[in-house]
Amino acid sequence: MKEKVENILDEIKSFKAQTQDELEQYRMKFISKKSVIGELFGEMKNIPNEEKKAFGMQINTLKEAAQSKFKALIAGLEQSKDSAADNDHEDLTLPSAGNSLGAVHPLTYVRNEIIRIFERIGFNVSDGPEIEDDWHNFTALNFPENHPAREMQDTFFIEKNPDMLLRTHTSNVQTRLMNSGKPPFRSIMPGRVYRNEAISARAHCVFHQVEGIYVDKEVSFVDLKQTLYHFAKEMFGKDTEVRYRPSYFPFTEPSAEIDISCQICKGDGCQLCKYTGWVEIAGSGMVDPNVLSNCNIDPEEYTGFAFGMGIERIAQLKFRVNDLRLYTENDVRFLKQFRTLH
Repeated sequence: MKEKVENILDEIKSFKAQTQDELEQYRMKFISKKSVIGELFGEMKNIPNEEKKAFGMQINTLKEAAQSKFKALIAGLEQSKDSAADNDHEDLTLPSAGNSLGAVHPLTYVRNEIIRIFERIGFNVSDGPEIEDDWHNFTALNFPENHPAREMQDTFFIEKNPDMLLRTHTSNVQTRLMNSGKPPFRSIMPGRVYRNEAISARAHCVFHQVEGIYVDKEVSFVDLKQTLYHFAKEMFGKDTEVRYRPSYFPFTEPSAEIDISCQICKGDGCQLCKYTGWVEIAGSGMVDPNVLSNCNIDPEEYTGFAFGMGIERIAQLKFRVNDLRLYTENDVRFLKQFRTLH
């Protein structure tokens, strides 16, 4: 048996593989479950007990030698491929290929368009951290302690510091802005947000929002309606119809959701609008007095409105992309469709 093991070891050491087929032959003979080494393991039961330990050590040594040689053969084949590629020079007399220009990502295009619309009516752009504390993300915005959004299944909390989390909305920038000084504030907050959701065609754990806030003396719900009415017309066209529906958010009172006439069926009814003719694009409302007080702003002197919308939702309506996963997969076939965007 010892002589058999030595013969296999000599065969392993002398084996050469110049092609993938030869490499596969080596693997089948020395590495696979049905290899000659595997057969030796099967003979272990026929070895006398006093010899099993020594025999087992021989087989393990043989197995390690086979695996080391297999790795060396793989490395040798890869090196041969690289050398062949280096020697395969291109014909320098051929005309050069034209440069392929990239395209603006559809989410970047929509984000920039939203910013341009609001900048033209006096809003500036504010930014804030994506890793946020509980106070700026929830407490200051009037979220009660038992609100579902605070649960682990809805929010990504930082394991080593339960008070820190990945922001669930860009409203955290609003609270930081209001804490930074005295009104008036008129700003929008585009950015990336995170929610603990299963990834599917209609939901993702990472997406993008644009939120806005206007705080000053005598700001009214009329100001909110006209601002978002103007945005909808500028983004989707002058024929777009807009409606406001009562809703509820912890940080605004009263609150409303904004719908526009479906851009695909033009209000006739389709799968996207669930045959209602309307599609929701944003949530909004007057800033709750508690939020103003939390941010050291006197609600008796100042009022304000806030709104928020998903960039993916706006892009879906403009480009009719129904699978949110396409925006983050970087599939060149998808992105090439947007070469005409500027």
